[in-house]
Amino acid sequence: MESIPSEERQQDWMLDARCRNLPPGEFFPSDGVGVEVARRICAECPVKGACLEYALEYRIDHGVWGGASERERRRILRRRRTGSATPVPH
Repeated sequence: MESIPSEERQQDWMLDARCRNLPPGEFFPSDGVGVEVARRICAECPVKGACLEYALEYRIDHGVWGGASERERRRILRRRRTGSATPVPH
């Protein structure tokens, strides 16, 4: 995993995230039910796309980012590497 440079840890878009004032544990669930709860929060977030791209760029392995689980982000990255035309969920 690529480490996140300190100047990249806080992005402007993060200030507008719906999750900003929620417990971080909500977005690092241990089961599928927790993933669905996090996705519902992300679903109406105005910075969902930026959040997902951040997680993809920095290869963040854990948690729900931009409404996508770890597994979904791995699939997105795999599709991008192979040039698949399947769109990224927004």
